[in-house]
Formats: sequence, C-alpha cells, structure tokens
Amino acid sequence: MYQLDMPWALMLFPLPLLIWWLVPPHRETSASIRLPFFNQVARAAGVEPTEGSVVPKRSWPQTFADVLAWCLIVIALARPQYVEPPLEKTEPQRDILLALDLSQSMDTRDFAAPDGTSKPRVDAVRTVVADFVTKRPGDRVGLIAFGDAPYPLAPFTMDHALVQTLVEGLLPGIAGPRTALGDSLGLGIRMFEKTTVPEKVMILLTDGNDTASKMPPLKAADVAKTKGIVIHAVGIGDPAATGEDKLDTASLQKIAVSTGGRYFFGGDQKQLQDIYNELDRITPQDQKQLSWRPRIELFYWPLGAAVVVMAAWYGLTAILGLVRRRAAA
Repeated sequence: MYQLDMPWALMLFPLPLLIWWLVPPHRETSASIRLPFFNQVARAAGVEPTEGSVVPKRSWPQTFADVLAWCLIVIALARPQYVEPPLEKTEPQRDILLALDLSQSMDTRDFAAPDGTSKPRVDAVRTVVADFVTKRPGDRVGLIAFGDAPYPLAPFTMDHALVQTLVEGLLPGIAGPRTALGDSLGLGIRMFEKTTVPEKVMILLTDGNDTASKMPPLKAADVAKTKGIVIHAVGIGDPAATGEDKLDTASLQKIAVSTGGRYFFGGDQKQLQDIYNELDRITPQDQKQLSWRPRIELFYWPLGAAVVVMAAWYGLTAILGLVRRRAAA
C-alpha cells in the first residue's frame, strides 16, 4: 500500500497564502523626474501624492505553474512511500550443543534394540540423536565429538539436515580411543561465548570416564555455570565396569546438578529414546518472531515533477521573451 511517512507536512499547503496575506509587498523608491518644487506643482494640479508599491501582476499560467510546483514540493516533504507486504523472521532463543563420546568403547555391542537384537552403542546414539534434532526446528544446534580430544563438527546452525548427516556418519574411535570429557566441556564453553541467545543448553553423552582431559570435568562445569550454560548429562556405559570403561556416574551427576541440568542413564535404545524425549519436553520451543515491512521511498517523483514544471515554465517564458524582442527589433 501507499502511505505518507510525514502526513503533517501537508499543513504547509496554505503557507504561500498566509505569507501573501501577512507580509506586505516590498517597497522600493524609484526616482523618475526630480523637481525641487514638486509639492507646489502637486498642490497647483490638485493631486495629493501618496506612498505605495508597484506589485507586478501574475498571469494565470504562471500562477498555475507556481501552485502546482508548490503542491508537488509539499507532497515530497510528506515522504510518500510504498509499503510492501510484511516479512517475518523467526529468531531462535536457545542454542543446543550436542557433545557425543566417540571413544572406541562406543563400538561395544551391548545395546538392546526394540526388535530384541543387540547393536553397538553408537548405532543407538545415531538413531536417537538424529530424531532429537528433527524435533528442534526452532533451535540452533551445534555438534561436538570427543575422544582423545574434542572436535567441533558443526557450529550452531539452523541447518539441521547438515547436523543429521554428520550424526549419521559418526564412527567409534574416529576421535581416538580415550575420553576427554573435561576438554569437551571446555570446547563447548568457548563455542557458547560467541552466541547471544538467552538460553544455552549442552547435552553431554558419554559411556566412560575422563581419561584424557587437561581440564578437570568438575572445574569445567563450574566455569559453565558462571557462563549460564545448562548441562544435561546422559550416561550409557556400564557403571559396574572397571578401569577406563567404567561410567563415572558420580561426576556426571555433579556436572549436571551444578549447572542446573539433569542426569540420565540409558541402558538400552528404548531408555535412550525416552531420555531424549524427556530432554525435548523440558526444553520447550522458545522463539522470537520478528516482523517488518520494507518501504520504498517515492518522494523523488513529486520533487522531480516540481523541478520539471518550474524549469518548463521559466524556459518557455525566456523563449517567448526572446521571440518578442526579436519581433520588436
């Protein structure tokens, strides 16, 4: 639609009339014949001299051109615009970072599938995590894989298809055989430093204990708490195992509780699916709708028309005056 951005400028339409009415014409003394006894001559002739102004008369074409140009200038001052249909944008209010353990132990075939067969832990993680990403269309999702060291696979992005593709291609051991749990938390904290969303959530999944980090996991959790990052920890290993394969349940619980998150244990694919369904429930969709209507300025059309009208009038007047002078000569 069309609109005037400053409609109050239309109040300037009667301004020339007010000036003509309130401001007297300019007075200028013009000498013709100087008589030292002018007053005596005027009295003898019975004429009373008066003071006045000679106001040149305007022709109707000149008046029409001036009025039209003034109206066009006032319309230009009112800033006519064409307002386009509204554009809407959904701005995410939460970033979710998935930190997945890809140590060699993730290849252990001890996860019960829904059909009763046993499958490697990593296969269950691929299926469940990919499904979780599908349920979060309004959130930006990032991905970290960690083993001997953490590796950022995807920055925070709305391209969920890319994240799902990366999750489907995860292989046990590609990040090394050990588990750098604390360092993965540190990397996640650094990734969150570049985000401006009000909610920051990290979902940490591991099947062992920290065996390769330079930063202690609990220390990293304390830093995450100061940064406003909520960490949900998911353990899928064997708490009864020994050595590097033992799931450090106590540390995962402390990490989650200290940051305001929750700890979950998944012993099979169904339990893991229920965990991610619960995570989807406790992190409800939260989006901000932005709407704006692009505006196209049109003031230059009436302004240009005013210039054309005045140029045409004064150009035509000059040409006619020149023709008359030549004819008189």
